[in-house]
Amino acid sequence: MMKREGDSWMSANNFGPSLSGIGINLLVPNIADSITFQSTVFDIKIVYADEDFAVVRGYDGQWLLHADHTYLDHPLGGIAIAAQGRGAGLEIRLYNANPDNAEQKARDHGYTILQGSADKPHGLRECYIIDNDGYVWVPSAKLTH
Repeated sequence: MMKREGDSWMSANNFGPSLSGIGINLLVPNIADSITFQSTVFDIKIVYADEDFAVVRGYDGQWLLHADHTYLDHPLGGIAIAAQGRGAGLEIRLYNANPDNAEQKARDHGYTILQGSADKPHGLRECYIIDNDGYVWVPSAKLTH
């Protein structure tokens, strides 16, 4: 059930065909809370947001947020809503995102740090941050030494 009143920013008939590459849809209980985390910690751009749906851009990528209530008739809806730790096994990696800055912002705002920033043997410095919906975000930057 949609909560939005009035027209969306773009019709689904126009938006869907505009997408390309790989797509990520995150089901979230509350769009505003998810946007607050992502914009606070990662400085991403909110292209559009209402209480049902959001389009987010950053780090040469775009992803979509869908509120749980919009998936009530979708086959995935019951699975995602009932799951503990949404996205278990999924890492949302933001390449060229400063992990030290993201970690500090996350700490300052009370988000969970699964692993603090560290240099990894695969040539990246990264940290693991869990948002309030249980998704794991991994800001990563190339090692310079």
